[in-house]
Amino acid sequence: MPHDLHPRLLRGFVATAETLHFGRAAERLHVAQQALSRDVRTLERLLGDTLFLRTTRSVELTTAGHGLLPKARRLLALHDEILAGVAHRPLLLDLNSDVTGPDLTSDRLLQRARAAWPEGELLARFHGGLAAAATELLAHRLDVSFGRYAGLPAGARARLAQRPVRLEAVSVMMAVGHPLAGRPALRVAELAGHPVDICAGNPATTEWADLGRRLLDEHGLDAAPPRVPPVGVDETARYLARHGDPMLTTVGGPVLPGVVNVPLVEPVPLSLVSLVHRPDLRHPGLTALLAAAAELGARESWLRRPAGSWLPAADAELLAVRSGPSSRPERPGQERPGRERPGQERQGQERQGRDRPGQERQGRERPDQE
Repeated sequence: MPHDLHPRLLRGFVATAETLHFGRAAERLHVAQQALSRDVRTLERLLGDTLFLRTTRSVELTTAGHGLLPKARRLLALHDEILAGVAHRPLLLDLNSDVTGPDLTSDRLLQRARAAWPEGELLARFHGGLAAAATELLAHRLDVSFGRYAGLPAGARARLAQRPVRLEAVSVMMAVGHPLAGRPALRVAELAGHPVDICAGNPATTEWADLGRRLLDEHGLDAAPPRVPPVGVDETARYLARHGDPMLTTVGGPVLPGVVNVPLVEPVPLSLVSLVHRPDLRHPGLTALLAAAAELGARESWLRRPAGSWLPAADAELLAVRSGPSSRPERPGQERPGRERPGQERQGQERQGRDRPGQERQGRERPDQE
């Protein structure tokens, strides 16, 4: 008995056994008749037995088919029961921030997904840092996180899936007493002589420090020394007032007392935020989040890169393949984040193989026609 018997093959068999008609079974399953016939033949080949007797007028179960039918029904019922249990389990996600802001991507996606899936539970935590979240994701202690996927180590990227969600404009926040605090915007070059805090002392946000380091190095600017990171609104405000260095953040990010957030321009630095999860995760909460990302992204052009902007090459590569669904993990040493999920290519082929208008009845009149 093979170990790779896919439930899709059993569903096709059961539908055909219950209708004794390939055309009606295909309609029930919303697949092309040719695809269903192919699946039935594959199942027969895997089991080494004929399941249906086909004639020009009828389709009948063989003895082997009659024996398989109750077992297939039990196995599919157990399969559906397992999936139903997953659907009722809360989805645990890290919003990658311990403070709130007026336009934080993860906050907005969470709110939209909760509204679209009110019967489920999306359980949020606010520890922050995709580098730290990646470890939790791989250990199955977390389901979803957000952040700069391109800044993760190659080993982590190889084992995680991601969907590009939004290009966020990078800014700096600083205490109101800072000499640069009164500007409506800052040219990147104006940061010369002002070391920038890129959170290099925070092991949970190494992906963010990597972006900051790339930005500063490329523009000949200095980074502030690594420091123990603050946690929470009040502590971050005190931290900025005490050390006096502008801290790299994003436009629409946290609002802190006594702190201003100043956009950077010429160029506008960007950070590509992705929704990150394990590639084997199947959960309606993940589906709701991905739908929310697609909806908000289309409405507000979240992935449209403005002219004259700056984006690291690794992030730009992810952006270039953003049109596909949630990408499979890359192989070690190979960045191919836009590859399709298993089975996706086949589904597309099946859709192309469906009957065109005017041909629907042709080839479905006789139950034995495959």
